[in-house]
Amino acid sequence: MIGRKPIPLKVSIEPLVEKFNPVPQVNKEPIYLDVVELEALKLIDLENLTFEEAGLRMNTSRNTIWRIVKSAREKIVRALIEGREIIIQK
Repeated sequence: MIGRKPIPLKVSIEPLVEKFNPVPQVNKEPIYLDVVELEALKLIDLENLTFEEAGLRMNTSRNTIWRIVKSAREKIVRALIEGREIIIQK
């Protein structure tokens, strides 16, 4: 095994919804958004924390938060542009 064992990330939210459906749904292949990605977006975009502050809250580095947020934003934009369902994975 190469590398170190991943550290579990802290998540403070329990999503109220499981998925979002576009009308009309153009592409039948859904986008899966992890609850960790949702948490990072919440901290950065809603609570206006810095990446460093969000990293401290989630027990990881600011670089990891940056990568998680970048991935989440890309998924959401892809779903909106391509008319795909977003499923939040717990």
